[in-house]
Amino acid sequence: MSKVKWKAGTFLYPIPAVMVSCGTMKKANIITVAWTGIINTNPAMVYISIRPTRYSYNIIKESGEFVINLTTKQLARATDWCGVKTGAKVDKFKEMNLTKEKANIVKCPLIKESPVSVECKVTEIKEMGSHHMFIAKVMCIDADEKYIDSKGAFDISKCDLIAYSNGNYYSLGKKVGKFGFSVKKNIKKH
Repeated sequence: MSKVKWKAGTFLYPIPAVMVSCGTMKKANIITVAWTGIINTNPAMVYISIRPTRYSYNIIKESGEFVINLTTKQLARATDWCGVKTGAKVDKFKEMNLTKEKANIVKCPLIKESPVSVECKVTEIKEMGSHHMFIAKVMCIDADEKYIDSKGAFDISKCDLIAYSNGNYYSLGKKVGKFGFSVKKNIKKH
């Protein structure tokens, strides 16, 4: 079989499907974002890319903060719904029965049902074309304690996370290796 040449496009899949909360505890919104990722380790930096026409765009631009909430199989419907409905007309927290939880640092609410919430402060906005990229410093990670094991490690494989790929959502979770496993020496006991 040979590869077939397609026109240039966004085909770097799968990618996280996250719900980004913004606004305040009193007046909050959720936008579903698949254009997101890690930029840097030290300092911890992430990005989200949003079309300027989206309702959440100005909320994030004006407040300078947002929360990335990881999504799960159980949150798949809410994740999709929050991506196709506008917060200008509906209260997404109320309509999807999601719980606002006070963040530790930012004014935006966390989504309590999310296993991990990443509190972020915008450091730069890059106008890229169809989307503008909000580059942000990670201020705090809020992790659901039910996924933390007895040694204090977070077991992400138990979260039932979902990813987005070419218009579809997929369930993740089966571990196939860990960093460095391909070069690890087998230690035999005598």
